[in-house]
Amino acid sequence: MPEKPTLDGLEAVWVARWEAEGTYRFDRSRTRDEIYSIDTPPPTVSGSLHVGHVFSYTHTDTIARFQRMRGREIFYPMGWDDNGLPTERRVQNHFGVRCDPSIAYDPSFEPPATPDARRQVPISRRNFIELCERLTVEDEKAFEELWRRLGLSVDWSLTYATIGDAARAASQRAFLRNLARGEAYVSEAPTLWDVTFRTAVAQAELEDREWPGAFHRVGFTLSQEQRARGFGDRVWIETTRPELMPACVALVAHPDDERYRPLFGTTVKTPLFGVEVPVLAHHLAEPDKGSGIAMICTFGDVTDVIWWRELNLPTRAVIGWDGRLLPEAPAGVPAEPYAELAGKTVHGARERIVELLRGSGDLEGEPRPVKRAVKFYENGDRPLEIVSTRQWHIRNGGRDRALRDALLSRGEEISWHPPHMKVRYDNWVEGLAGDWLISRQRFFGVPIPVWYPLDDGGEPGYSSPILPEESTLPMDPSSDVPPGYTEDQRGKPGGFAADPDVMDTWATSSLSPQIVGGWERDNDLFERVYPMDLRPQGQDIIRTWLFATVARSHLEHGVLPWKHTAISGWILDPDRKKMSKSKGNAITPMGLLQEYGSDAVRYWAVSGRLGTDATFDTGQIKIGRRLAIKILNASRFVLNLGEDGGEVTEPIDLSMLARLSEVVGEATEAFEAYDHTRALERIERFFWEFCDDYLELVKTRAYDDTDGPARSAHAALREALGVMLRLLAPFLPFVTEEVWSWWHEGPVHREAWPTPSARGGDPELLPVVAAVLGRVRKAKSDARLSMRAEVARLTVTGAQVDLVRQAQDDLCGAGVIEEFVLRPGEGELLVEVTLA
Repeated sequence: MPEKPTLDGLEAVWVARWEAEGTYRFDRSRTRDEIYSIDTPPPTVSGSLHVGHVFSYTHTDTIARFQRMRGREIFYPMGWDDNGLPTERRVQNHFGVRCDPSIAYDPSFEPPATPDARRQVPISRRNFIELCERLTVEDEKAFEELWRRLGLSVDWSLTYATIGDAARAASQRAFLRNLARGEAYVSEAPTLWDVTFRTAVAQAELEDREWPGAFHRVGFTLSQEQRARGFGDRVWIETTRPELMPACVALVAHPDDERYRPLFGTTVKTPLFGVEVPVLAHHLAEPDKGSGIAMICTFGDVTDVIWWRELNLPTRAVIGWDGRLLPEAPAGVPAEPYAELAGKTVHGARERIVELLRGSGDLEGEPRPVKRAVKFYENGDRPLEIVSTRQWHIRNGGRDRALRDALLSRGEEISWHPPHMKVRYDNWVEGLAGDWLISRQRFFGVPIPVWYPLDDGGEPGYSSPILPEESTLPMDPSSDVPPGYTEDQRGKPGGFAADPDVMDTWATSSLSPQIVGGWERDNDLFERVYPMDLRPQGQDIIRTWLFATVARSHLEHGVLPWKHTAISGWILDPDRKKMSKSKGNAITPMGLLQEYGSDAVRYWAVSGRLGTDATFDTGQIKIGRRLAIKILNASRFVLNLGEDGGEVTEPIDLSMLARLSEVVGEATEAFEAYDHTRALERIERFFWEFCDDYLELVKTRAYDDTDGPARSAHAALREALGVMLRLLAPFLPFVTEEVWSWWHEGPVHREAWPTPSARGGDPELLPVVAAVLGRVRKAKSDARLSMRAEVARLTVTGAQVDLVRQAQDDLCGAGVIEEFVLRPGEGELLVEVTLA
């Protein structure tokens, strides 16, 4: 035991020793009922972690440490979510490059010495992927260093990456099995599309943002017959997307709208282009919005898609994958004035068509500014467009009521912590509007494992894909060759072509239990850990990661992927806004760990309950550091009293241990309910009661090591210290391990969790006696005297004087009391202090 204990440097000492001694190494020889397995969230490797990650991952670690001390063997791997768009964006900006699949691979390529994100160098897909791998390796090292410093009790031999061989093989295997069962399919259909990243976007990746626009009142020309019937010469619509006029395929109004019912079944002509389009009825039209009649374009928004599908309308696509208007007018649309719009951005086309409409007299008044909710890709900066593309989907209940009901039932089987988070799952499943779109037009991801035969004209046979054997996985169709073909047949008539897409990152992350559990790779391990016990995660990805994992496990294994899910809240900045890197208000944690110590930061984190948002607060971190320092100092005092094999006999000692036994029961119950915060609150409250009251009461007796009462104090102090260190170990692993090592062999984190003990003793004795001592202290404080100042007389009157009598010697020693008078009475204790 050091003469001057300190928190400084504990992390480096114990991180190294835990690794060297294999403290958290998973023992795979244990049976399934002896194992507690955790499906740990793989953080996105795209820069740096922030304190929000520290918040939620510490919650999980306390559960892991508790279960380990309860005798379970902990399967606690760590993954890195390193494929997908965030990594690609980081690589582009970091190295000043962009991927161009048409460029040949350069084995000697090195990125620019001085990268310029504004003038990115085009490189081949293979070169780009190599740079992605290079950068993610460096990011993963930094992440692991931070997690180790934080004290996560992870088995670091069990790490994985979502772009690694095991993850790619599992992801492709699951896809092929989905395809074989008819759960995966490809379709050509309108798709939400991010024009910046040129990729499809799934429903789960959408977010609505306020976006400025303007309503334009535009007139469609009526026929002579319609005019003769008194409808005037135009029917007016109001639109925020006049640039889609050449894509218009119909006008629509509500079937009960008397204003337009006589027009149903007739046609009108589009302004500028003169294309005849029908006027139709549909219940989704809103009579009180704008003029009550809308144009249907292919495609302006999701409602357009619904109308197009349900009213069986033609397609006139005008927006390309790059967000510009296509160079050629759609079929049936005159080349003029479309040529005025061809090749322009959406914004540019809008400005030009407004000029043309104003000149033709088809625009009434000036555009009316408005802000409206527009759909964005969660990682994007521009509104999404809807383009017709060929994409892969996996059935998720969006179009199958029976499957949807089955997945809702799965949600009922999960133990949710906190329970109210389940409603988010239910709402998401009930609100699904289509199946899960899993293909992405990106580069750094798990390839779709499919080739297509090319006919004599070089056209792919999409209806008869060529599939690999599972034994060949992982594979990349862009570089691997299908069975029966040779490389020189790639892209040639009679040969083959690779599917160019990769899977959405969630299509791999949704298989995290299978990936880490060794599905079809290590069946012995898989049977020991799957289904898992716990999925910890954030509330914002219930709709993506949690739901997708449930769906994949249901389809593949017919079971839940885990029993419990623990949902963390968000960390808020001082303005009560969610902290995130994208908003620029995130705080990186390494500086905090270095300044205050990891235990202090962990204390702040575990002070926040599951499912509850918390404001970042260095004040709470400082309280955690004070607690850790007090553990050092109080422990040093207890252990300096020397070893003594005496028995606990004194009433106040037995009372303290009885109260501690209650705390053990309450903390255990809280942990079993996944309420780490309640466990900490109860343990911490007792620790300060122990330090501020009990230690002060028995200090005088404990220093006298010649008699039985002193030995009783020594035994009680050591027993209590051992229990408290084990109770605090899940929360403050470094300081508890340090103190434990002063008087024990082996790590505290492999010790058994305490159990309540029936030692006798009245738990009410200690607080009553402590209250009397508190009155003595207050009297001295009010008189501005030292706590060692003498008390001439202490008089205690009331119904509980018999309790006080049991500890009168300790009270006299702690309060430096010359005369102690106890008077039986009724009611609450009255304490009179006469200072010397």
